[in-house]
Amino acid sequence: MSNRRKTLVLAGATLAAGASLVAWAETEGHPYDKLVEMGYPAPQEGELVHVPPTMADLEAADMKPQTKAVIRRGYELFTNTQQLRGKNVFNDMNCSSCHLGEGRQPFSAPVWPAAVTLPDFRGKNQHVNNLEERIAGCFAYSMNGTPPEYGSDDMLALSAYHQWLAKGAPMYPDQPIYGRGFPAPERPEELSYANGEALYVENCAVCHGEDGGGLYQDGEYVFPAPWGDGSNNWGAGIVRTHTAAGFIKNNMPLGQPLSLSDQEAWDIAYYMTQQERPQDPRYTGSVDEVLEKFGPTFHKHSSYGQVREVDGHRLADHANWGEKGEEIKPWNVGQPRFEDLEVDQ
Repeated sequence: MSNRRKTLVLAGATLAAGASLVAWAETEGHPYDKLVEMGYPAPQEGELVHVPPTMADLEAADMKPQTKAVIRRGYELFTNTQQLRGKNVFNDMNCSSCHLGEGRQPFSAPVWPAAVTLPDFRGKNQHVNNLEERIAGCFAYSMNGTPPEYGSDDMLALSAYHQWLAKGAPMYPDQPIYGRGFPAPERPEELSYANGEALYVENCAVCHGEDGGGLYQDGEYVFPAPWGDGSNNWGAGIVRTHTAAGFIKNNMPLGQPLSLSDQEAWDIAYYMTQQERPQDPRYTGSVDEVLEKFGPTFHKHSSYGQVREVDGHRLADHANWGEKGEEIKPWNVGQPRFEDLEVDQ
């Protein structure tokens, strides 16, 4: 094994164990000064800039030990969601596979904003969602699973961890949030599948496998699968090309953020999001029916139902549910809310 591969595997094992590897957490002065030095945009006047507390801060906090224990459990679930494999998780993902740095890292969809901006309307399911429902969506789509019940111990622990990270941030902030989401670079005029494939092999395959199957060492999860049965399903947010491009540009390759050009990040994202994965849980037997309902909204940014030019394959035209099979249905998908509430449009 090459020295580079050894380093990556070690880093991945550390990340999988839940330790933060982000450089911005180890700098003097304002924690985000290091981000700016790395090339990330500086906070702008009027933006909400929040530095989430760490687990070390939790241990030092004046809080009931029982509360600390629940938050700690949420942290453990967030960084090692695979412990729920076969119960709530049916792929190779952890929450921290997408939300890097323990869910704290700017420009990697830090999770604390959810705790201060929800409940709010969400276009994906066309109703107001609270924090638990937002987390449940990640289980149904990103984990290709079915979520813990609302109010259950695991759901309470995950919610508590999100809220701990938001400690000190204002509820329903009026200003934009610095480092929120996976901000995508400007989309190039043309995207290249062939160039994306070549760049993936060069930059990504060492960790995620040439077949997109991810990386395990001695049977232990290290790096997630970007496509295939071990990956998120067709309803996950990161299957949208612009979301994947934003994640790649800001975070990949691991330890080398912002090292890819905008074109390279988009081409890799285009290649990855044109690969197969388990079916969208909203599928009822027809790709066209899914597109009729969600094509104008969620799937207008994905390759769902498109014909892949390289081989003529129509993406997502299958009933493959991955490891969970067709018998396990995420109970939260399609659950209506506030049906009797009149809303002025």
